[in-house]
Amino acid sequence: MTRAAGVRPRSERVLTIGPLVALAVLCWAVVWRWMGGMSAVPGADPGPLGFFIGAWVVMMAAMMLPSAWPTVLVFRRLQAARRERGHEPVRLGPALFLLGYLSAWSAAGLVGFVVVRTGRALDIEALSWERAGRLLAGGVVVAAAAYQLTPLKDRCLRHCRGPFGFLLEHWRPGEVGAVRMGVRHGLWCIGCCCGLMAALFALGLMSIPWMALITLFIAAEKLLPWRRFAMTVVTVSLLALGVAVAVLPDRVPWLMAPGPAMHEMNMSISWSPGQPPPGSWS
Repeated sequence: MTRAAGVRPRSERVLTIGPLVALAVLCWAVVWRWMGGMSAVPGADPGPLGFFIGAWVVMMAAMMLPSAWPTVLVFRRLQAARRERGHEPVRLGPALFLLGYLSAWSAAGLVGFVVVRTGRALDIEALSWERAGRLLAGGVVVAAAAYQLTPLKDRCLRHCRGPFGFLLEHWRPGEVGAVRMGVRHGLWCIGCCCGLMAALFALGLMSIPWMALITLFIAAEKLLPWRRFAMTVVTVSLLALGVAVAVLPDRVPWLMAPGPAMHEMNMSISWSPGQPPPGSWS
């Protein structure tokens, strides 16, 4: 009896983590295929809105799903408990929850898109990379480190690390309820990770190495049992990285400084409608 009770949680974990990891790996493969040859410079043109949204959703799935499994696992268990008490089961409940979660991140991506496009449209010479651009990029990363120390960051991270209490408090029945819970959880996650995402925009949104590093930071903060230790390591790393970008950008690995030589790469994500995006399967 005890053994059977122990097998079920393990099988639930496998059935939850396995598909999420597989989907994340697939999304990383798509990201690599789409963005492997694109510009990865700070402030690079995000491309047409349609492409950006599609690429952003895939990026968020690749980056966020590996650390979302505890919440999805609790969702499955609460749904099973409600079904045992006679409540109507929600078909594709975890998938609908993740749909709402990624929808919230899509809205956050739109905000980032508008900020980058507005900055590029202003075309302020004083903020060019050769002048104050590196200071601006480094300052954004330092600001992300400072955000790590705020009460809002701590509160949002506690919600992300404590999905059981969150789902009990905000449980809504039905398919629409699953989507709504996903959106609400996504908003807490955005509050937790917005500084890290701002740092990604500053370092190079289309840079796969920077994406991987930010993903590692997010997973460490959400999954490691030592919350304070993980937050401290991430904060110190961001602070050191921001100072290095501002003072010694040539020494920062993976940082591709904008310049005339990058013009063709910056234009590589501008293509005519009807053509496949660069690096896509054709």
